[in-house]
Amino acid sequence: MKKFGSIVKYIVLIFASIISLFPFLWMILSTTNKAVDINAGKFMLGDQLMVNIQNMLTNDVGFLNSLKNSAIIALITTIFALILSSAAGYGFEIFKSKRKEFIFNILLLSMMVPFSALMIPLYTMFSKLNGTPFKFLGLDSLASVIIPSICTAFLIFFFRQNIKAFPKDLVEAARIDGLNEWQIFFRIYMPAAKNTYAAAAIITFMNSWNNYLWPLVALQSPTKRTVPLALSVMGASYTPDYGMMMTSIVVATIPTAIIFFVLQKQFVQGMLGAVK
Repeated sequence: MKKFGSIVKYIVLIFASIISLFPFLWMILSTTNKAVDINAGKFMLGDQLMVNIQNMLTNDVGFLNSLKNSAIIALITTIFALILSSAAGYGFEIFKSKRKEFIFNILLLSMMVPFSALMIPLYTMFSKLNGTPFKFLGLDSLASVIIPSICTAFLIFFFRQNIKAFPKDLVEAARIDGLNEWQIFFRIYMPAAKNTYAAAAIITFMNSWNNYLWPLVALQSPTKRTVPLALSVMGASYTPDYGMMMTSIVVATIPTAIIFFVLQKQFVQGMLGAVK
């Protein structure tokens, strides 16, 4: 009976794996076929890979430029989000204050507000910057996409929960040794919480790389398009070139896939709250 249960378990897992991997396999095979073959449901290797790559590179959508824009936005957002959110989470957990739990609860409540409800205030705020000396932060700038994402309630909550496992005795010992709070944060806490930072980096980078709604509103110039916007433009034509689109999607997937596979061990440990 136990053997039968194991067989059923493996059959279910294999079936679930096939369902999960099929879209990726179909996407990769589609990069080698023409649009007409993809529409016909062809599920085998073709001979159009180089043609699709050439179309991707020479298309007037500007896919390579969109890759550069997405890389700049995702990298800057990730770096600032890790520093600011971890500092906020560290402060909420380490320092004593009568009002901190009240403020933290309000911060958590902000997670319940859908982003679509924030778009109009954000649009108004950034549009007003366009007529000031700070227009480089206004609409149609990469900064207008980066700033709303560099510190989020989720990341602050995530870091605070992981800091609960951080030995508070190390903080007290460092204070006795004469280190100030910033030195304790950068020299002691950050190296000890590398798994937490890895998990947060993956989450932040993927969210920023795949962000579509706010860049669609904030970025109007074709030269400022991000990868999701470029892919949307490719699919908006009267006769979309699905071979080129699938090739572009595969290329756009590579950065996030590399980051995840390189940091997957730290990601799992960070999500479990491991602090070394």
